[in-house]
Parts: sequence; structure tokens; C-alpha cells
Amino acid sequence: MTIESSVRLAGGELTVRGRTVLSGVPDAVSASPAAARGPVDGVFLGADLADPASRHVVSLGHMRGVRFMACFRFKMWWMAQRMGDKGGDVPHETQFLLVESRGPGAGEEEEDEASYVVFLPLVEGAFRASLQGGGAGGDELQLCVESGDAGTRASSFDRALFVGAAESDPFAAIAGAVAAVRSCLGTFCPRAEKKLPAIVDYFGWCTWDAFYQDVTQEGVEAGLQSLAAGGAPPKFVIIDDGWQSVGTDKPSPDMDSPGEAGNGKPPPLPRLTGIKENSKFQSGEDPATVTGIETLVRAAKEKYGLKYVYVWHAITGYWGGVRPGAAGMEAYRSSMQFPKISPGVAENEPNMKTDVLTLQGLGLVHPQAVHRFYDELHAYLAAAGVDGVKVDVQCVLETLGAGHGGRVQLTKEYHRALDASVAKNFPDNGIIACMSHNTDALYCSKQTAVVRASDDFFPREAVSHTIHIAAVAYNSVFLGEFMLPDWDMFHSLHPAGDYHGSARAISGGPVYVSDAPGRHDFELLRKMVLPDGTVLRARLPGRPTRDCLFADPARDGATLLKIWNMNRFTGVLGVYNCQGAAWSSAEKKNVFHQEAGAGALTCGVRGRDVHLIAEAATDGGAGWGGDCAVYRHGAGDLVVLPDGAALPVSLRVLEHDVLTVSPIKIWRPGSGSRRWASWTCSTAARRWKA
Repeated sequence: MTIESSVRLAGGELTVRGRTVLSGVPDAVSASPAAARGPVDGVFLGADLADPASRHVVSLGHMRGVRFMACFRFKMWWMAQRMGDKGGDVPHETQFLLVESRGPGAGEEEEDEASYVVFLPLVEGAFRASLQGGGAGGDELQLCVESGDAGTRASSFDRALFVGAAESDPFAAIAGAVAAVRSCLGTFCPRAEKKLPAIVDYFGWCTWDAFYQDVTQEGVEAGLQSLAAGGAPPKFVIIDDGWQSVGTDKPSPDMDSPGEAGNGKPPPLPRLTGIKENSKFQSGEDPATVTGIETLVRAAKEKYGLKYVYVWHAITGYWGGVRPGAAGMEAYRSSMQFPKISPGVAENEPNMKTDVLTLQGLGLVHPQAVHRFYDELHAYLAAAGVDGVKVDVQCVLETLGAGHGGRVQLTKEYHRALDASVAKNFPDNGIIACMSHNTDALYCSKQTAVVRASDDFFPREAVSHTIHIAAVAYNSVFLGEFMLPDWDMFHSLHPAGDYHGSARAISGGPVYVSDAPGRHDFELLRKMVLPDGTVLRARLPGRPTRDCLFADPARDGATLLKIWNMNRFTGVLGVYNCQGAAWSSAEKKNVFHQEAGAGALTCGVRGRDVHLIAEAATDGGAGWGGDCAVYRHGAGDLVVLPDGAALPVSLRVLEHDVLTVSPIKIWRPGSGSRRWASWTCSTAARRWKA
């Protein structure tokens, strides 16, 4: 028996349940059916082109009269969200597109009339695909496919883009679309099937914003002692950049002296010169008795009670890679390679064309030697008691595919080696992926279970804080299907500390700070951390509520961002005013776009804003009428919210509130009648102040 897909390409139109989503689709674009997954069915789109090339841009026709949310790379390393209503609004390097299509005459309140269409540009063979608009102010949607290697060329593509649809439930549409792609590609595993490292259920500390590259053993111990003394004992630490043995290249005779004032040139890019720690982490004058990072790991666990120690390294070893010919590193066959920046990345981040990495190149470990490189590096760390690694700078691989079969092939080789080494040396699946927001990596991720969700927390950049909260929430819509999003470290003692901290508490991901020793807000930390160093983590990745998916809470001047998550017996909502700052497509950077002192905005909070709240009702929601008990932590109010009723919440920029939501069910023991609501302890059930 054959079931016809509700997504069809015929007569130059791509339709979903009879509604046109794309019109004027060129004849070169082809469609093939995809197996249905749950409520989602769909098609794969490809194209037959005249001449082989390493990069093609193909028109998919015109998209208008819809609402969409896109996750696109505004930097090579990171995604952010963008909303719009036509094809021309789709930014370059869009890797995920969620479209809401409504029938004629459907109003805003008729959500059952909506279909949700998911566009997933894929990897096919040696090529990786992305979406983009076809020009300023236009409505054309384009598909870009590229190999990243001039010698890797093709002219025919069958499954470069998946288009899937589901009625009523956008979150089910996304999950079903990813499941359909997984069934076809077979190259990745979803988050639900991956082993989460144990650090996600403990409070942690990262050294980066405390010390940057000046981290030392003494500094690490001072930070651990400071947090424990205040009643927020960390149980894991990430020793970030600054522990490795690195060096710069010797300048050639015709070069200006590095760092010379006024020469306008950046200093030489450091490269890895050995897999062991640098002299800051070594002690002892006799080489036979010198101890390294093992001493710090032992102190962290035995003296300060930590359970896990992670360390940082770049996917290429260090920012500048591995220095070719470095003593003891010859077996890794490193050679200099200069990044080639994709035109789509250069469109959004033009300064990458003149970045120090692009100009000075990178020492790339040969793909045939990278298994040995990772295994020897990680085995050394594991022998010292290290439990895992934060692997950074991952997207750089897409720029280095020339001569290696292209960006997709090089990424696969590196991630295959990385997965094998982590499985062997860090059995708790101890790895965090960072600067890794390209689909080259996502669609070959079989093991890594935690991924940084956005660009960094920048304690000194006032423009960044509202942008950060919006970005982690919207990126988690896509990234959360593959891995558990990590919303990054933050400073507890900071003007935006409570704003950031509450978001981490409802994120469902790891909770950790980067406070300098002695610089803590323990009142805030005690809301998040139990005395034994554990955190009460929500069950899922935190994501925007359904009514926020196509609004723009960073730019529209009207919307408050609502984020939902689930605990075992309750739901949780975070409400954030993220207005006033966003990435500018004109200036290619984050900017303030309205007065920071703008007045308060108001939204309505409903029990069903927690998308799966019915699951928290007893008996799977049977007999539940939709009423909820809501505790608003900012005001300390407990209210009964009837089904469909809305609780008003008003917030100014950088203000927030957290609400715990519990279904109320009528309980009838015998002839009596009682109303009952579950109230459980959760991270978000500790009182937060807006």
C-alpha cells in the first residue's frame, strides 16, 4: 500500500496539504519521497545542473505569505535566530528553517489550522547544503551546496534538502523531520540515544572568564576553595585555554617584529608544540620527579571534593594547529594549510577573510594520523585523572578540506577519530563540543552529547546579554534534537547575573560559572546548587514557547521571550525581556537598536505554554481539564490559572521572571471531591527575584 506524501512538488509548486509554500520552482529541482516518521512526512529535494562545480547556488522558487524562524550562522562558529515572512528574508548560512503555513482566512487564534514545515539542508556525499534568500527585499529562496575543495565537483544532487511537515505541533514536526533525515542518512544519532556525561547533573566552574590564558594551578585551587567556602561546592571544573604547551613560529627576516607598536600586524598565532602541560602546571627541578597536571587533578578531587575534571583543547590541537616538525610531534604529520572561507560565511562575517587564522594558516594534523593524535593526547590526560575534554574551534575544519576530499570528508575523519578516542579514554562520554555550529559536524555526530548553544557569555559586553538568552533558546530548537545544549558559563556576581542564572536553571543543560576567586553572589548560587553540589536539572532542552517561535523578542519591540521546560511532575516557564539589541545584517555585529531604558512590555502566561504540561498530570493527563497552579517566583504569588486564562507578566529590558506550573486535577475519593496539584522541588522552584 502506498501513502501519498502531504508534501508535493508538481507544476512548479511545492505544496503542503494543498497550500503553496514555494512557487515558481525551476524544472532543475527534483523531489523524491521520504519515509514518514511519526506525524511527519516529507520529500527530499535535489537538483540536476549543467556543469560540475565545487559550489552551486540553486533557486528553489519563491516563498511568501508565511512566517518563519531560521537558525543561521552569523559567525562561522555560531548560529542565531532570524524571523521573517518571505524567502528574501532568509539569511545566508541558514541551516534550519521552520515555516508556519496557514489556510486562507485562518486567524491568529486558529492554531489548529496551521501546518508546520521544516526545511533541513543536508550533507550529500562530499557536499554540504545551506539556505539563503535570493536578494534584498525579494522573495526567492535559494539552496547552496558546496564541497570546500575546488577539486571535489558534482552537478547532480538527489537529497540535498529535506522538507517535512506536520499539523498542529511544531515541536513534533521538528523531531519527526530530524528522525526522517536520520533514517535516510544513518550518519548521526539523536540526543535521546546518546549517553549524557554525569557533569550535567552537578554544579561546575570554568577557568576561562576568571583567568583567560593566565590560568595556573594556584589560581584553579583558589577558585575551587572560594566557591566551596561559600556553600556552592563545584563538582566539576573545566580547565580552559592556557594549560597547553604552545609556541609561535619564528619570524622570517623580512617580517616586522611581532607585536611591534604601530605595525598594524597581529602577533604570530600560537601552535601546539607538545601534548603535555606547559611549565605553569609543572613542579620539581629533577626531570624524573616533575609532576604535571596530575597534581592539580589530584588536589581538585581529594582536597576540594570534585568528581570530574575536564580540560580544553581545539579540535586541531590549538588555535594555530600543531606546529609542523615540532620535536616529538612528527608522527602526526602536521602541515601548514590556509583556511578558505565559504562565501556564505564571508557574507555574514566579512572579517574572517582577514582573520589572523586565515592569514597565518594552521598546522593541520594529517587525517590519517589524527586517530593517533587524539588517542595519545587523551590517553595522557586520562592517565593524569582527567575525565573529559571541551573540544573547541570545531568549525575550522570546513575551511581546510582542500586536498582532503572536501569539508564534509575531513570533518567525518576528524570526528570519527575524536569519537573513538573519547570512547576509549573517557568512558563517561566526557566531551563538550564548542564553536561547532555547522551541519558538517551535526550530521556526523554519533556520540558527542553536549554542545555549546551559542556564542560566548561576554561579561564586559553590555550589548551581549539579552542577545545571549534569545540565541540559546532559539538555537536549542534545532541543536536540541542532536545534543543537549549547554547555555554556557556566566558570572554570578554581575549586573546580569540573576538574568543569566535563571536561564541556566531552566535550560535543562549543565550549570556552571566562570567567577574569579572571591567574586561570587552566593545568594544566587544557593538558588541553583544544593549543598552536595548537585543541581536539579529540567528534563529537556529549554525552548521558546509555541507562541514565541515566529515572534522576534530581540528586535520587534513588543514580544517577551517565554521559555518552557519540564520537570518530572511540574513544568517551568522563564519569561525574559530580550529587546533592544541584536545582530545587525548591515553592520555585521551585535548592536543596540533602541533605547536601553525602554518601558516595560507585558505578555500573558498560560499553563499550556509549557508544551508538554499534560504529561505532568496524573494518568497521562486523562481527566485533566487544563487548570493549573502557578507559582510566580519574582512576586512570591501562588495562583490558580483556569484553562485558557492568562496571567499578565510585565518586564523591562534585562528583567525576567520564573514560574513553576503544576496541573490541577479533580480527585474524587468516594463521594467527596478535591482539587489536587503536584508540587515538587525543582531548580526553578527556588524563589527567584525578577
